[in-house]
Amino acid sequence: MYAKFVFRNAKRSAKDYLVYVVTMTICVMLFYAFLSITSKYYHPDIGTEYEFTLISDELKMAICAVTLLLLFLIRYVNNYMLRRKQKEFAIQSVMGMEQKTVAWLFFAETFLMGAVSIVVGISLGVFCSQFITGMLLSAYGQAYQLSWTLFPDTVILTVCFFSCSLLVMGLCNVRTIRNIKIIDMLYADRQNEPHIKKSRYMPVISVLYAIFLLLAAVTGISQMYYYSDPRFPIPVHIMFWGNILVPAVSFLFSVVWCVMHKKWSFNRYVLVAAILSLANIGFAASVPVIQKKYMLSSGEGTLNEYLMFLLVDVSFWICCIIFLASNLLSEWKEKSPAQKYRGTNLFFFGQIISKLHTTSQTMTLICLTLVLSVFLFVAAPALTGWASGYLAVRSLYDVQISTSYNDVYATEDLPKDNYALVTSFLEEKNIAVAYDCTFNLYLPKQEDFHKRVKWDFPVVAISLSDYNALREMLGYEPISLNEGEFTTQWQTIAAEEDRNEFLRNHTVISTDMGTLSLAENAYHLEAIGETVYNPYTDVIYVFPDDICGNLLAVMRNRYVKTKTVIPYQEAVSLENAFVQKYPEKPDNGNDVRYYIRTSTQQINSTIAGNFVLQATFVYSAVVLMVICLTILSLQQLLDAAHYKYRFGVLHELGVDRQEAERLILKQLAVWFGLPITVAAFVSIIVAAYFFETISAQISAYIGVGALLTQVGAMVCILVLLLLCYFISTWILFQKSVTE
Repeated sequence: MYAKFVFRNAKRSAKDYLVYVVTMTICVMLFYAFLSITSKYYHPDIGTEYEFTLISDELKMAICAVTLLLLFLIRYVNNYMLRRKQKEFAIQSVMGMEQKTVAWLFFAETFLMGAVSIVVGISLGVFCSQFITGMLLSAYGQAYQLSWTLFPDTVILTVCFFSCSLLVMGLCNVRTIRNIKIIDMLYADRQNEPHIKKSRYMPVISVLYAIFLLLAAVTGISQMYYYSDPRFPIPVHIMFWGNILVPAVSFLFSVVWCVMHKKWSFNRYVLVAAILSLANIGFAASVPVIQKKYMLSSGEGTLNEYLMFLLVDVSFWICCIIFLASNLLSEWKEKSPAQKYRGTNLFFFGQIISKLHTTSQTMTLICLTLVLSVFLFVAAPALTGWASGYLAVRSLYDVQISTSYNDVYATEDLPKDNYALVTSFLEEKNIAVAYDCTFNLYLPKQEDFHKRVKWDFPVVAISLSDYNALREMLGYEPISLNEGEFTTQWQTIAAEEDRNEFLRNHTVISTDMGTLSLAENAYHLEAIGETVYNPYTDVIYVFPDDICGNLLAVMRNRYVKTKTVIPYQEAVSLENAFVQKYPEKPDNGNDVRYYIRTSTQQINSTIAGNFVLQATFVYSAVVLMVICLTILSLQQLLDAAHYKYRFGVLHELGVDRQEAERLILKQLAVWFGLPITVAAFVSIIVAAYFFETISAQISAYIGVGALLTQVGAMVCILVLLLLCYFISTWILFQKSVTE
């Protein structure tokens, strides 16, 4: 009997469960699609040079961690259904059904709809997983092949996770229903939320922000005391003073308002605080830019501090804007009587203002979450493109052996080996060698051997013959030098202004074998690998062979290109064998450090890391976006009962259906538009700032056009999600209030 009742009630309430089922289905679909490639039954054809388990293990942990956010969404949707059906529960209880029975019937009803969502979600997840597979094979440079496979372990994991979630949420709902009074359930749809003035969230945030401002001012004083120098240019001094004075003034303003709050309303305080927070944002954002441009030595800790300050300032500004929205709208309504009484505007303003008073906290959290979601979307292609482009520079050779003399304090301990172990290993594994070059890197002056200050390491030199050998390996044309000349080779990431300044100051250099002049062809930009450069330098000199033959050789490298790709397992074996004989970290701590890198290992680890990063960012962004849009949608649908009565009154007053539909559209446009517009504005600024901080990497490794194309695709996904939720909410809202 109860089973029939559950099925019949679920069928009758299908419209009420639509948002619940759609949300659960999307969650299940995303979970299964992203986890499908971590299945032990998933064996894509990516070649012997790759090891897929690196992706599957890391991605499974990342996806499961992000999926915990879905528990919040499931709980929120369950609360929506609970509040939506409270009047029905009350009627059933009044008719004689025990409240305990009502609770368990609702548990069975929601579990049934959840089971339907799981089945549909897994089915859609099989389809959606094809896009994830296509993205994976594209990352490995393999052709995409359509394959419809249901992975048993992923199905079991998906069913177990969401079944346990439904069970826990269902038991919570049972407890809640049993503790609610029948009279409260009968009038649940008539209860109003507390007015925003009764909430202390904005005053509490303001107090916390004032404390933060004091901390920011103290930090600015500390940074200026330890790192400021009168010789710095004016922009650096402005940065130092700005990060002291602006937070201090903002803090003093908060203190003054506390004393004179009877003369100034809290709304005015929030408005001025929002303006001051913009100034704080500007000066905090200038720290990484100024530090990078002028090579300040304040360190990574300072950057992290000011990035945290920037995040807090932006969050506070968003809180202020959302809080002030209803007040500004109220003032505009009162000061524009013509607009206030035109058509149905009075009804529209009343709807919006009354609701804004009670949802400011939720709207603020939604806005902050949307900013994070958009940032994850736009950051994913930038970071993965950076890593992929950087990989092309790092993995030019199949085997790279390099050394470091940072911990060597006697010239007789410098490396002189030819690394015969590599030769014997390649011969033993029948791996043919196409090019092989062992070469030294020299110091122009031996007295620079003990120069070990960070960011001030000496530039090393390579002989012309060795440099041309490397160019031949990479398919570049050889170069020539006249007697007494030198040229330079630069890293791809080096800024043009830095290169030009260096060349202006080094037209002539002094060596232990005499003076050399800069050649007419003063620099070369072709990528030849990153291990030929001394630490913290982006340039090497190219000297004639007779000069280098009498200089101090401080590093000895070997680069090998093979005729075939080294398989993954062989690359691992080579690295292990090399490290045993040539350690990266000597036991005594005062010896040469040797490094070996194979292109197989570099490409494999980079692609795996890129894919895990991209998949995690995209999955997190979609989950956060779905959470925000679902909450925005449910906020409106939950109050449909109130609006049904109000729109009925409008109809009795002569407002036709078409005008009512326009009112609904305007109202939903405000509820979706306010947080999304603020989030879009902040996201554009944050994205532009982020891209500016990595502009050198974008130019060197990605390309502006390619990045804009990828970001544009991500934005289209966001817009598509927004349109789907907005249109669905609009249709359901209209049906609810016009029935």
